Amino acid sequence: MRIAVGPPGSDDQKLIQALAQSFTRPGSPVRLTVISTAGPIESIGLLGADETDLAVVRADEEMPNGTEAVAILRKNVVVLWTPSGAPRKGSKKESKSKIKEIGDLEGHRVGVVGRTKVNVTLLRVILAESGVNPDKVAVSQFSTGQIAQMLHDPLIDAFMTVGPLDSRITTEAITSTARVRGEPAFLPIDVSEAIAHKHPLYESEEIPGSSFTSSPARPADTVETVGVNHLIVAPKSLSDSAVGAFTRELFSVRPSLAREVPGALKIEKPNTDKDAAILAHPGAAAYIDGTERTFMDKYSDYIWGGVLVLSLLGSGSAWLRHYIRRDERRLNTEHRDKLLATIALVRKTDSIEELDALQREADDILRETLDCYDDGAIEEGDLSAYSLVLEQFHHALVDRREAISAIAADPPRMRAR
Repeated sequence: MRIAVGPPGSDDQKLIQALAQSFTRPGSPVRLTVISTAGPIESIGLLGADETDLAVVRADEEMPNGTEAVAILRKNVVVLWTPSGAPRKGSKKESKSKIKEIGDLEGHRVGVVGRTKVNVTLLRVILAESGVNPDKVAVSQFSTGQIAQMLHDPLIDAFMTVGPLDSRITTEAITSTARVRGEPAFLPIDVSEAIAHKHPLYESEEIPGSSFTSSPARPADTVETVGVNHLIVAPKSLSDSAVGAFTRELFSVRPSLAREVPGALKIEKPNTDKDAAILAHPGAAAYIDGTERTFMDKYSDYIWGGVLVLSLLGSGSAWLRHYIRRDERRLNTEHRDKLLATIALVRKTDSIEELDALQREADDILRETLDCYDDGAIEEGDLSAYSLVLEQFHHALVDRREAISAIAADPPRMRAR
């Protein structure tokens, strides 16, 4: 199977490459070919063009119709924070940020890490549900290699990343903020449950205290936020058996894979509910729900149907042979009747030559009868009946030969004149 994942060198790609390597062990029913892409958007394009069987994508990306979930590769969370501000000259005390909550972002600029547009879309959803007009909040996007530039931009008052809790990028951005702009203050998304209810692709999540650094604790306490899943997806057209085999193998190797790639522990089973925002592929759902069908379950109807068809064909073939060879059977019956009549002739015959001729005729009848039996034109019961008649014929023939021989050996005496 082919799986598209990117960008090159990312944790996602490293995990999938390790997974593909683990599938090469003897006895594995699945082989995985990794297709490197620039990121989820290109992976989705390959999926839509039928150039890959599986793809690693973010759940809120626009995907082709019929795309279904196979596994949750990891969960991403939104992290929003503001800098407290660098201390003023002659003071060691940091100035405090004017932004205390999301509602204070109106009229300010947010720096978003990641060039993908779904991050901006997600930010606008958060703002709108928090009662902030998204159009009154400016947004600047930066690549993961431009974090230092973002932090040094004085026009940016808040920052946002979307990634796993142990994201190296997020952690570095937060520690760099403390060094360049002052200690970060995290903004909770208090409406996360409402967002998850209205936008099923998102989930309500929490960031535990000390998730990014423990000394000092960042954040100091639990922060409510919004999450979005990174998924392994497949088109609905991909066979259930192929997806089922992949899913079974994936969760089978996950424990051993986690010893080499800790990120494997984040792999989870997708939601198999019928009302899930992204439906689970039937092959994956069957494995997860324990409803996989065995070979006999899948094909028993066809097997028994085939047996029935073969039986009917056999019966039909036998009837057809019986019908085609009806002339042979009729001829064989005539031969048997003729042999019965010949028994009467044998008893009246006075010539050895005539008996020999009748014997040859019986031999010809026997030969034809055996050929009919070999061809299947007559049954074994018919052959038994013929054998009984032939036996009677031979008894009559032997008796008549002995009688003729006795007469020839003792001719009648001539009377004297």
